[in-house]
Amino acid sequence: MEEAKPDRATRTRNALLNAGFELLADRSVEAIPIDDLISAAGVGKGSFFNHFGDKDGFKAAIAIHIRGEIEAQISHANSDVENPLERLVGGMREVTKYALENRTRTLVLLRMNAGATTKDYPLNEGIFADIEACCAADLIRTQSVEMAVLYWLGLCVALMALVVENSLSQAEAAGKLQEMIVLGLTGLGTQEASTHTIANQSASLLKHG
Repeated sequence: MEEAKPDRATRTRNALLNAGFELLADRSVEAIPIDDLISAAGVGKGSFFNHFGDKDGFKAAIAIHIRGEIEAQISHANSDVENPLERLVGGMREVTKYALENRTRTLVLLRMNAGATTKDYPLNEGIFADIEACCAADLIRTQSVEMAVLYWLGLCVALMALVVENSLSQAEAAGKLQEMIVLGLTGLGTQEASTHTIANQSASLLKHG
C-alpha cells in the first residue's frame, strides 16, 4: 500500500522545522529573525505563528523533535534488551551514535540546552524507568533516582558534545564511549567487573555497528 502524503499543514510545519535545524546550528534562536526562518522554509509569516505561536514555541518544538528522534533510536536499540543496566548503557551508546550521524541536529540540541530533566517530561520516562529498575535489581547504588538520572543525562550530553565539537571518528567515539560508561557506572556504584565488561561490549557495538 502506498504511503499517504503529508497534508499541507504538515509539510509547512516540517519545512519550518528543517529550516530551524540548519539555521540553529550556527546561531541561537534569539539571533534568528523570523523573516530568515520563513524565507529558508519558503512559507508565509502567518504559517510560523499558526504552528508555533512565537520563538519559544518554535524552540520547544525543535527540541522535542530532536529528543523524539533520539528516544526512538534508543527504544529501537533496546527493544530486545531486558537487563536494565544494559538498557542504560545502550542509551548512552545510541546518543553517541546519533551525534556521529546527525552532527547538525546534535549541535542544535546542545546550543539550545534543551534537555528537560523532570520525571514527568515524556521523553525522560525511559531513563527514569531504567534507573529505577537498576536500583531495584541492586545493579547500582544511589540515594536519589532523580540525581542519578541527572548525572547520567549530563554524561550523555557531554559525550555528544565531545563527538560533534571534535569531529570524532566512529572508532574514536567508541573509545570515549567506553571511558564514559566506566566513569558513569563507577559513579553509580556498579561492580567493577560488570562495569568493564558492559563498557567493552557497548563500545564494540558502536565501533563495528
